[in-house]
Amino acid sequence: MTNINEATVSEKELLEAGYRKYSGEAMDIFYSQQVCEHAGKCVRGNPDVFEVGRRPWIITDNGTTENNELVINTCPTGALKYIKKETA
Repeated sequence: MTNINEATVSEKELLEAGYRKYSGEAMDIFYSQQVCEHAGKCVRGNPDVFEVGRRPWIITDNGTTENNELVINTCPTGALKYIKKETA
C-alpha cells in the first residue's frame, strides 16, 4: 500500500480502475480519462507537465514534485493521482 494523495491505495488498484501511469524520477502521476471532466486546472497549473496536444501528454519530470502535488491536488474530480517514490 502506498500513500496516494493522502489516501492509502495500491498502484495495482489504480491501474485496475483504469488509471494510466506516467513515470518520473521522484514521483509517478496517474490519470483516468473516465473520471476527467476537463476542468483544465492541470494544464493551467503547469503546462510544462500537462500539455494536451503532446504525446505523452503528462511528463512528470518537467515539474518539481512539490509543484506537481499542488497542481494535482486542484483536480476537482480525482482524475489525477500521484505516488511519490521513496528516496534512499
